[in-house]
Amino acid sequence: MESYDLLIIGGGINGAAIARDAAIRGARALLIERDDLAGHTSSASSKLIHGGLRYLEHGELRLVREALAEREILLRTAPHIVRPLRFALPHAPGMRPRWMLRAGLLLYDLLALRGSLPRSRRVGARDAALRAPLARPASLLSYWDAWVDDSRLVVLNALDAAERGATIATRTELLAARRDGETWRAELSGGRSVAAGAIVNAAGPWVAETLGRLGVAERSRVRLVKGSHIVVPALWPGDHGYILQQPDRRMVFALPFRGRFTLIGTTDIPIDHPGDARIDGEEIRYLCEAADRYFVRQVCPGDVVWRYSGVRALHDDGAPLASAVTRDYHLDLDPEPGPKLLSVYGGKITTARALAAQALDRLGVDGRRATDSLALPGGDLSPHFLDWLRGIAGWMPQPLLARLSNAYGTRLRDIVGDATSLRGLGADFGGGLHEAELRYLRDKEFARTAEDVLWRRTKLGLDLTEAEKEAVERWFK
Repeated sequence: MESYDLLIIGGGINGAAIARDAAIRGARALLIERDDLAGHTSSASSKLIHGGLRYLEHGELRLVREALAEREILLRTAPHIVRPLRFALPHAPGMRPRWMLRAGLLLYDLLALRGSLPRSRRVGARDAALRAPLARPASLLSYWDAWVDDSRLVVLNALDAAERGATIATRTELLAARRDGETWRAELSGGRSVAAGAIVNAAGPWVAETLGRLGVAERSRVRLVKGSHIVVPALWPGDHGYILQQPDRRMVFALPFRGRFTLIGTTDIPIDHPGDARIDGEEIRYLCEAADRYFVRQVCPGDVVWRYSGVRALHDDGAPLASAVTRDYHLDLDPEPGPKLLSVYGGKITTARALAAQALDRLGVDGRRATDSLALPGGDLSPHFLDWLRGIAGWMPQPLLARLSNAYGTRLRDIVGDATSLRGLGADFGGGLHEAELRYLRDKEFARTAEDVLWRRTKLGLDLTEAEKEAVERWFK
């Protein structure tokens, strides 16, 4: 029987970050995920690395301070997939007063301490780039946060974990587990049995179901909240975003997405089961109307080119409204004797690294604590690498070079190999997706299906025709 120090259940951002930290500390870790990495909640986010400006209204100063500190770490350790993003915040009559918005941003700046991003400021009348897309003149404030490719952040954590000795098993499901002395004995799909010194339940929306399979009573409660997004043709030129106040006091993001699109979200809808994570017509109309209150270019449901929903598995703090439930995380260490069990409730993509460090400390996993300084795969950018990029720019089209370098960083060398022309990258499946990239994603990044590639690791599903998508699926088969 295989034996590990740690069995991690769940291949979302929390599970992947825990696996990476555990491997760096020298623990023998096995991460299992019954679908694909980032197959659910972690690929259905607003794709932001942020402190959470609106959390200040709910008094979550600790969470905001930690998230802003983590923002700095990610900007430093994953600069290829995490990039600064400027936001404009219009004032809307009848909503939060200007003084409240300004005070909130000043506090946000203060909590960021000596962060690398610019401070908030008022937007002058001459700043046409921010003002021109808006339908009505408005008092504008601007501030900075960061954008992230959420799925790739998960995959890169898992990849780093694997390269440091962890075992990553996708399409592998926990069937049951029991305590046996000081060891957990777990039965996995495919007839696999493993032993582990401790278990981390990072199953996200399925955290309660997983406790049932472990034969452990649930002590904390999870609150399932659906968040939906839509993607429409770009509503403005430029690479800045907007945060839009709504009459129900919610904030909706409008974000630049892949150059040609605008991403609008999110909603907060209580649900009873993770399987209910499907966007409905009412949500689509809500998000269209949220944008139409502000922008010159109006949108309707017929403009939507992509839609997605995810389920946030929040720690139930008793808040009456879904939008007010804490986004902070809660780590529940089972008090029963024998091998340890830690269950993860809540959390944000931004704070996953900090969550992982605290989870392993709670479990007593010793070793090197270095996730705040070690670059994620591809993030070790250098002048030498930039010189190499300039060299291949002689034969690689600029849009393709930009996409690949922003997705893979220095790991792009592994994709290009000895190629000196596009022909050297193999067959082109459309949208600049070549066989060399597919091989890399299959061999290194755990991709097993066309969906894994087109809708998580690359988002090229927005660019390829149906025939091209089917060709990618056939390649995997």
